[in-house]
Amino acid sequence: MADTNTAETSVHPSEAEGVAREPLVLNNRSMGWITNRICGIVENRQPLIWWVLFVPSVALFGCLLFTLVYLVSTGVGVWGNNQPVAWGWAIVNFVFWIGIGHAGTLISAILFLTRQKWRTSVNRASEAMTLFAVMCAGIFPGFHVGRFWMVWFLAPVPNANGIWQNFKSPLLWDVFAVSTYFTVSVIFWYIGLIPDLATLRDRAKKGLAKFLYGFFALGWRGGNRQWRHYEMAYLLLAALSTPLVLSVHSVVSFDFATSVVPGWHTTIFPPYFVAGAIFGGFAMVLTLMLPVRKLYGLEDLITAKHVDNMAKIILLTGTIVGYAYIMELFISYYGANKFEADAFHLRILSGPYTWAYYCMFFCNVIAPQVFWFKWCRANFWVVFIICNFVNAGMWFERFVIIPTSIARDFLPGQWGYYSPSWVEKLMFLGTFGMFMMLFLLFIRFLPVIAASEVKGVLPENDPHYPDWKKLREKRRSAA
Repeated sequence: MADTNTAETSVHPSEAEGVAREPLVLNNRSMGWITNRICGIVENRQPLIWWVLFVPSVALFGCLLFTLVYLVSTGVGVWGNNQPVAWGWAIVNFVFWIGIGHAGTLISAILFLTRQKWRTSVNRASEAMTLFAVMCAGIFPGFHVGRFWMVWFLAPVPNANGIWQNFKSPLLWDVFAVSTYFTVSVIFWYIGLIPDLATLRDRAKKGLAKFLYGFFALGWRGGNRQWRHYEMAYLLLAALSTPLVLSVHSVVSFDFATSVVPGWHTTIFPPYFVAGAIFGGFAMVLTLMLPVRKLYGLEDLITAKHVDNMAKIILLTGTIVGYAYIMELFISYYGANKFEADAFHLRILSGPYTWAYYCMFFCNVIAPQVFWFKWCRANFWVVFIICNFVNAGMWFERFVIIPTSIARDFLPGQWGYYSPSWVEKLMFLGTFGMFMMLFLLFIRFLPVIAASEVKGVLPENDPHYPDWKKLREKRRSAA
């Protein structure tokens, strides 16, 4: 998977200031080439590997449906939850998937507001990944209540039973935070799709595809007035999404931080959870986009510069997560709370889940440190392997936080051991099947890269570029 493409000599606007930077689109590709390459993924037949991945994903999704039907018809007792471990894999997997869903909005919103142009090649796929991850996450708390057809009682609507929600509960805060985040993310993703949907509409032959692309393109014609309203709407949605990135996983962390359970009751959880979510989300983006880049020949659009930047963000957030791990240990010692000290003693020295803690620490703190070296960030196989370590490590982190903190209660008579049942294991694998199935369908029917945004970072569209008008005329005459 190592990158073998080299960029042709081209001038970047920053060269006028004496600083040479790598171009964001290699080999002086034209707008027409970008359109053909990105739209061609949707218009052409999918390669064999797409089917090799899609069929098992559908099979795993079928396993998910089977486990959900079995769970509802039999009861949540088929899970491995016991006394005192009332929260098991269901909440572990919920927090895991919610964390993965953070990178999409971060890339799209925060990097957009800070004018980071390198985001344009990866924002569309990361936004889609966000939606699919949140959909997977919502399954677990929805079915964790047992009678999932009564989940609508979580919404603050009047009902005949006179039952109102407990607005003091962080579990209810989750409902509002996650549902708001999902709604805004869907709108943000869809607004960004509109210009590219219009391009697919204009290129499609008459039939169902042309009708559907035209319907969802909302009459887009690319006029100046439409672009002006589009850019303003995109900016406002980016500004609205930015606080959601920080708030959603902070609210999720309140599920634990507002309790009195040793190992959960800590004020570092909100920033720690947010940094961990960005950390795991970027790792999942690279895990998905590196194979897509190779499979569909997108080396000129997703360059070594994009991978290098995301690897640096993984290194930064991984270091923040490592700081949080060490600070937890320090506070358990410095706080002089014997219950807190015993909880971390069992977690790292003598408990039954010690192995999970060291797996977490290695995957999340030690493994990403190789990104200090440029040759590691430039070797895409190394990046891919480290990202998978991070994916595994972030799941172990949630497992370490949740079951291990409550498996040893205040009284020895309340000590227990939790192990997941086959239903929980198959359900978790099924969510991966659902996630991959949705992502592969997204690649098949929608542009995986925002073509309209990538064109905006070409030299001929940058007024600060030397002789940008001459280059634009040259492109037009060549076309």
